[in-house]
Amino acid sequence: MKSSRLVSILLLLQSRGRLTAAQLAEELEVSVRTVYRDVEALHAAGVPLYGDAGHAGGYQLVDGWRTRLTGLTTGEAEALFLSAVPGAAAELGLGSLLTAAQHKVEAALPPELRVHSARIKSRFHLDAHGWYADADEVPYLTEVAHAVWNRRVLRVRYRRWKEPSEVERRLEPYGLVLKAGRWYVVSGPRPVTYRVDQIIELADASEEFEAPDDFDLVAYWRRYQEDFQDRLHSGTALVRLTDAGAARLTGRQAAALAENGRPDGEGWTLAELPVESADFAVGEFLRFGSDVEVLGPASLRDRLAAVVRTLADRYG
Repeated sequence: MKSSRLVSILLLLQSRGRLTAAQLAEELEVSVRTVYRDVEALHAAGVPLYGDAGHAGGYQLVDGWRTRLTGLTTGEAEALFLSAVPGAAAELGLGSLLTAAQHKVEAALPPELRVHSARIKSRFHLDAHGWYADADEVPYLTEVAHAVWNRRVLRVRYRRWKEPSEVERRLEPYGLVLKAGRWYVVSGPRPVTYRVDQIIELADASEEFEAPDDFDLVAYWRRYQEDFQDRLHSGTALVRLTDAGAARLTGRQAAALAENGRPDGEGWTLAELPVESADFAVGEFLRFGSDVEVLGPASLRDRLAAVVRTLADRYG
C-alpha cells in the first residue's frame, strides 16, 4: 500500500543515507515512476527531502532531520512485526508493547500518513483463528516465545498421537508459526515442528543455542507445508463428476481436475484425484452425494458401496 511504501522510503533514507530512485524502486519492488510519485507525496506531507541529479545523485533527508521512530524500545520493535495479527501479539504477551509501538509510529508520521494509517485500521482486520472451533489452550506459549527471543534451550514433556504417547524432548526453538489459529514451534537442530499446545511440561535447560545463519523460518515453513500435503495425499482415485461436483473441488483436487479432467461423453467429467487414507476418502466423497461416482480403486469403491447400503437400510 502507498502509505507503507512512504514510511519505507522514509526509513530507508534515514538508515542508509542517499539512495537513487532506481535503488529505492528495487528495494520496494515498484517502478521508478512510482518512487517519483511517492517522493512528491512525502514533499507534500512536509518531509524535508531533496534530490540531486546526475551520476552521483539521489534522494536524501536534510542533515539532522530524523523521525521519532527511533524511540521504539526493543520489545516494542519486536511487537510491531506482529501488528497485522494483534491477537497473536496478545497471546505472546506483547499486547501492551504493540499498542505502545503503534502509538509511537503514529506520532512520528506526517499528518497525511497518519490519516492513511487510521483509514487502514478502520477498514482491514485479520482474524487468524478458525471459524468453527475455539482457540486451543496454549499454557506454555509465553515461555516458548521467550525461549525463541533469547535462544534458550527447553526441555519438554510432549504429547503425540503415536505410542509412546508422551515423550521427553530437548528443543532448540528457532521460531514460532501461527497457522489457522494453532501455534507451532520449529525446533533445531534437524529441524522438527511441534504443536505448542501439546507441550505438557516445560523447563528452561539453563543453556543457550545458536541457530544456523542460513536458517529461514518462512522458507522452512513453506517446504514443511508442501511435504505435509505430499504425505497427506499419498493415493489417487479415479472418479466421474457432474458439473456441480467438479465445482466443489478445492486445493490439490481442483488442480488435478484442471490438469487431467476429461469429458466421458455422458455429460460427466472423468479425473484422477489425490486422496488421503481410505477412511478419509470415504467421508470426503460421500459429502458429494450423487454428484460423484468413484470408479477406482476397487477397494475404495467397495467401501463406499457398503456405507451407502448401510445408510439405505438405516433410512429405509
